[in-house]
Amino acid sequence: MMPLRSVVKGVGAYLPERVLSNDDMARIVETSDDWIRQRTGIARRHIAADDQLTSDLGKLAAEAALDNAGVSADEIDLIVLATTTPDNTFPATAARLQAKLGVTRGAAFDVQAVCSGFLYALTQADNMLRLGQAKCALVVGAEIYSRILDWEDRGTCVLFGDGAGAVVLKAEQTGDGAGADRGVLTTNLGADGRFYDALYVDGGPASTRTAGFVRMQGQEVFRHAVKRMSESVEQALAEAGLSLADIDWLIPHQANSRIIDMVGKKLGVPPEHVVVTVEEHANTSAATIPLALTHGVERQLFKPGDLLGLTAMGGGFTWGAALIRW
Repeated sequence: MMPLRSVVKGVGAYLPERVLSNDDMARIVETSDDWIRQRTGIARRHIAADDQLTSDLGKLAAEAALDNAGVSADEIDLIVLATTTPDNTFPATAARLQAKLGVTRGAAFDVQAVCSGFLYALTQADNMLRLGQAKCALVVGAEIYSRILDWEDRGTCVLFGDGAGAVVLKAEQTGDGAGADRGVLTTNLGADGRFYDALYVDGGPASTRTAGFVRMQGQEVFRHAVKRMSESVEQALAEAGLSLADIDWLIPHQANSRIIDMVGKKLGVPPEHVVVTVEEHANTSAATIPLALTHGVERQLFKPGDLLGLTAMGGGFTWGAALIRW
């Protein structure tokens, strides 16, 4: 029997209706459109409605992905949700998402690796599909960062937004024919807890009994993001027996346009083959990569056989990469 591989069958995204422009931000905190654009490339961010939960955003993105894949909820037997902003401390928001989608079988659990969360979730789903522990997985990144921002801290509040993205994966046998190597080729993950305090939330049920706010050492995060994101892609390529020249599209975490530009340059990927969406929705943490994937699919950027390199770094520090053959 040929080995199993996780194949992307569909993608979907959701951004809340409320939009907060940079000019709107200038009315909240001392900043300007020029200041934000020059340093981050961000023009606007979406903000969840007061009555929306992370599971609501995830549900809408997941439904779009299922529709795009032509897959029904009855076929899903695994949900992995990456989020830093769960509906409740417990149970897992994935369980609530499972119920909202009408999925009645299989496992559902959350993964928390901040901006690297989607790649951590993708890795877990890929491993389970390859092992035959599930047949059809829904991998979701969903965040409501507006609830954990200090709106008086210009260094963080202008950077983040709310949103969700989702991918449907199916386990398929590889073979020798055309498209035999489609799907997730390899993933790799890393973490270095020595930098825990460089990007964190200053609250939690065990420490302060509050949700807390995002705190960040911007220059430290920038320096490590460029290095770790680039290295993780190079490592994934080496593990797959591929080279930098094989990458057709780079889909990086959408935190900052300068980080994205520098990672693209280090990897030698032409700017026109780097998917950039940060201008439209800012940093949505675990949701940025599936949002960017959906952006590419909607614009028909990827053709069969293209090699997509996904990479991210987030608080922890955590980082990772994945190679997907389209």
